[in-house]
Amino acid sequence: MTTSIGGTTGVTFNDASVQATAATGFGFKNRIINGAMVIDQRNAGASVTYSNSGGYTLDRWLFDNTTDGTVTVQQSSTAPVGFSNSCLVTVTAADVSLAATQRCRIRQAVEGFNVADLGFGSASASTVTLSFWVRSSLTGTFGGALNNGAADRSYPFSYTISAANTWEQKTVTVAGDTSGTWLTTTGIGLTAQFGLGIGSTFSGTAGAWVGSQIMSTTGATSLIGTNGATFYITGVQLEKGSTATSFDYRPYGTELMLCQRYYYQSWGSGAFANVGSSFVGMPIPNTLTQALGVTIFPVSMRASPTVVLYDDLGTSSKVSQPGLANNLAATAGNIALTGWSAAVGSVNYTVSYPVRGHYTAAIEL
Repeated sequence: MTTSIGGTTGVTFNDASVQATAATGFGFKNRIINGAMVIDQRNAGASVTYSNSGGYTLDRWLFDNTTDGTVTVQQSSTAPVGFSNSCLVTVTAADVSLAATQRCRIRQAVEGFNVADLGFGSASASTVTLSFWVRSSLTGTFGGALNNGAADRSYPFSYTISAANTWEQKTVTVAGDTSGTWLTTTGIGLTAQFGLGIGSTFSGTAGAWVGSQIMSTTGATSLIGTNGATFYITGVQLEKGSTATSFDYRPYGTELMLCQRYYYQSWGSGAFANVGSSFVGMPIPNTLTQALGVTIFPVSMRASPTVVLYDDLGTSSKVSQPGLANNLAATAGNIALTGWSAAVGSVNYTVSYPVRGHYTAAIEL
């Protein structure tokens, strides 16, 4: 049976299920998580410096800098109309001459489950459209690429920034790849990346799929080559079809939970803060010196994560017995998709104080 809600037709009831059609706007249209750059669990807007290094910055976004230059990356409140945040990259020490294998880029790996319907690697591969907003102090042709998880299939793309320090929306349409292996489970199904200075080994010609690892286009503007250069990006959307549609705004809580499938820290966003206990263990009477605690993740994680414990002072691999001691050695065990447990020795059972601590859980792609 098809009916209308609020005057809009397109909700079909079939037995006990409710199916939402494209007309309702429901679903996971945007395969990019945190494309509006609103979630920043690790840093809460604080600047992170990368000098021949890399790491996750805003949630789900990995920064990779193997050049001789230095950049800072942070969440910014500078954004185009309709958005509240962006990711800002600032060059603080330039590398004007990149070696062939050096690179400076930002990328997001999309879980295979979230792109399985695209049919990449088959004759029925779907066309996809990547759209995003950018702003840079530099103008010219910039580059990026879509890749498979094995990084042996790549589609380099280019786009032009026409005016300095001005927000511009860009759209790239890509015919689906009918070759290669594309994972459709919990591994990397597809990677979208934006080059900010890529050496010749990882640069190629825009506009076609190739059987090698390419991250950008030959001759693209190198942000890392100009000291003080800035690059902002937000509103990143990867969707099925040949047309860029309006950005898929999801509720903040929903976006946060999507991010927590890959990373979670128990004290909230930003640097460590002892804001109450997340892991609590109670002493076990039959040992007098051991405590046992069990913790459940807020969402089921992609796979069994790496869990690191912290005491009240923020010391890793430790927990606290408040009022008595910090620095009690502890590690997480029995780690699963939904939670973990820990046994902590050297506690004082006679005072019945609980053992507590904080933790991070990470299983990024």
